[in-house]
Amino acid sequence: MSRLFDPNPAQAMRGAVIRRGDASYEKARLDAVWNERKPDRFPDVIVIAEGEQDVVRAVRLARAEGLRVSIRSGGHSWVGNGVRNGGLLIDLSRLQEIAVDPASRTASVQPAAKGPAIQEALAEHGLFFPTGHAPTVGIGGFILGGGYGWNSRHLGPACLSIRAIDVVLADGTLVHATDETHPDLLWAARGSGPGFFGIVTRFHLDVHERPTKIVRTVHSYPLALRDEVLAWSYDILQTLPTTVEFSAKVGFTPGLDTRTVSLTATAFCTPEHGPEALAPLEAAPFRDQAVRALVGQETTIAELYDVADRLNPEGLRWAVDGVWAEGPVEEILTASAPVLDGIPGGTSFVLWMLWGHYPPRPDACWSAQAKAYLSPNAGWSDPSEDLAHENWVHGSLAAVQHLSKGLQFSDNNLADRFDLGLSAENAERLEKIRGVYDPDGFFRTYMASAESTTAYARAARS
Repeated sequence: MSRLFDPNPAQAMRGAVIRRGDASYEKARLDAVWNERKPDRFPDVIVIAEGEQDVVRAVRLARAEGLRVSIRSGGHSWVGNGVRNGGLLIDLSRLQEIAVDPASRTASVQPAAKGPAIQEALAEHGLFFPTGHAPTVGIGGFILGGGYGWNSRHLGPACLSIRAIDVVLADGTLVHATDETHPDLLWAARGSGPGFFGIVTRFHLDVHERPTKIVRTVHSYPLALRDEVLAWSYDILQTLPTTVEFSAKVGFTPGLDTRTVSLTATAFCTPEHGPEALAPLEAAPFRDQAVRALVGQETTIAELYDVADRLNPEGLRWAVDGVWAEGPVEEILTASAPVLDGIPGGTSFVLWMLWGHYPPRPDACWSAQAKAYLSPNAGWSDPSEDLAHENWVHGSLAAVQHLSKGLQFSDNNLADRFDLGLSAENAERLEKIRGVYDPDGFFRTYMASAESTTAYARAARS
């Protein structure tokens, strides 16, 4: 446990302390959000931490000045959750250290470390971790929100691989928390997303054996086959081993000048399950109608990151949301018609992720999942189109509300949502634990409706 007693925490800070009105303020505020669509929210103070002791000092500074705290790791929150009105924003983007212990198959990773760097460090030792699909995602927000990453169908959400955390609490203490010393903290860190009541400065992770190889098959079909392809993929999921990551996508496809419905299956091979696990895709009843097909191509995690980056490129205005759903696939597709029929032009698409289920654990609050994940993604350039895209991404999901099993924290606009990222039971337990660790609400939690990106888009049009 560590507490600093600096008489002047701002003066002791190694990193920058930037106040609203300072010349560097607006750049720091805008840089805290990866999305080109920046939220109209303005912290009073931004601290760009240079290390974990700066985080402790920043918490003490906020305490001294009566400011609530929000946190930015990689800045990839689609809605800019870390940038809030008033208070103090702690920017962790420079905390990117990675250390691997191959003997114990563990790694310690700071919150702004990104997937490609983590994979590169692990690859030297034949190890792997289910990092986020986008190469620009910092691990902090990703893993606290559950962490549906590469090969997560097999390895589980990334949060289940958290062994311990170094975390700064609301009272300014820095603790090393394990299941033995702080079980409630670890339970909450495994999946509470923006509702976590502390600042993790380092994650201590169990890492995994690297796949023997990675093999990928992609089929793109005419849009007229949309519902047939989606229904077939939903029904065939249970026949595929969990080492196969399986999804469909409707709308924009990089490299094609027409919209398609595409199937992507990636086999993270093991001695038990190799590339042959992809064979069922070649037996699809509509296989001969593919407009483009890549079959059984060996690839690398770096190449997968390149593909993902081209799907959600930097420099656009993005809105993303999603809903977990299961049941008769015909019922899901009927309910999803407003989402699937309303895809805007340009780079927008709907992701249909075939997840299945992964066993929940009593030591993790992560608890929202279903067989399929329906996620509209809108990318555009013109600010005058903000509200139209917001209405499609967030508004159209209301049609699926009656089938919802919850949301995924990393792809959501919580402020406008009708459902939760946790089970009702776990959400209630989380608030009880928050009352112990952060009784004054010092750390910002989930956004409220007044902070919604849709509300800002409506205001801009009025």
